[in-house]
Amino acid sequence: MTIMRLESKDKSGVMSLFRSVTQDLKRKGIHQWDRFYPNGIVIRSDLRNKNLFGISIDDQIVAVVVLDTKQSAKYSALQWSDTQGKSACIHRLAVHPEYQGRGLGKQLLQFAENLAGQQGNSSIRLDVYTGNRGALSMYSRAGYQQVGEIKFPFREVPYMCFEKIL
Repeated sequence: MTIMRLESKDKSGVMSLFRSVTQDLKRKGIHQWDRFYPNGIVIRSDLRNKNLFGISIDDQIVAVVVLDTKQSAKYSALQWSDTQGKSACIHRLAVHPEYQGRGLGKQLLQFAENLAGQQGNSSIRLDVYTGNRGALSMYSRAGYQQVGEIKFPFREVPYMCFEKIL
């Protein structure tokens, strides 16, 4: 499967994907995303900044990831291993519920790691909702190291921050 940079014409497909994933997470008791996030403003910004990548099957966007260098200000309180290099960040990695279990998330993660390295980054940082055990496990299996927890407003549980040296 080809991973492509998504464009403004893909916004409705991306929004549809996030609605499906959000509903599936809620059914599983994971309250990581809601009708406020991720939203159209965030997605439009990702598309405008050319940081949103995805996989399409039969003209449907079924998996996405954002790779950029934007870090939450909350990250500054953590003890990161890579203090001298340049860090990329992964945001909003999502796979449509009907396509989960096929390795698409792993493919997007590997793609993001390769792209981050090509762009001169020495590490990748990200945060994961601690109520999402599947996501926590995926990043640990992929060699990401836990750095610490942060809290975001209106979220029941904290987020675990991870780092991987490239």
